[in-house]
Amino acid sequence: MKRVLTVALAAALLLLSATSTQAQEKKSKKDIQDRWKIEKIAFLTDAMELTTSEAEKFWPVYNRAEAEKKASWKSTMDAYKALNSAIEAGKDDKEVSALLDKYLEALESGKTIDAKYVSEYRKFLSSKKVAKLFIAEEAFRRQQIHRLKKFENK
Repeated sequence: MKRVLTVALAAALLLLSATSTQAQEKKSKKDIQDRWKIEKIAFLTDAMELTTSEAEKFWPVYNRAEAEKKASWKSTMDAYKALNSAIEAGKDDKEVSALLDKYLEALESGKTIDAKYVSEYRKFLSSKKVAKLFIAEEAFRRQQIHRLKKFENK
């Protein structure tokens, strides 16, 4: 019962923070993203065996970490596109070198986000539950890939 309440609370918090002022075409994509987020919340909450009080502390921190990861990924993709465009445009070695450095820096910054948040999580979760987070994230990712492959094969 506590787990159901925790999942429901986490899902409600997530949905309240989401905006719904997008166009009808984007709404479908948003619905899919919202459903995916709710599934992820339920999956992680269950896999980590979070109590209600742990979930109340965990999800705001996790959401900040995810926002940083998203921003880092965007920076990495922007740097990649700039680097690729420079190569295709035949830019000189100096400019390509600067763009390559920027791309590598963006890649590296993304790698440190998880390590940064582990200490935050450990303030209110045991190391075992923090470890379960990373295992559950990978399991969820694999589950989604498997689901996508099944969908594509239909």
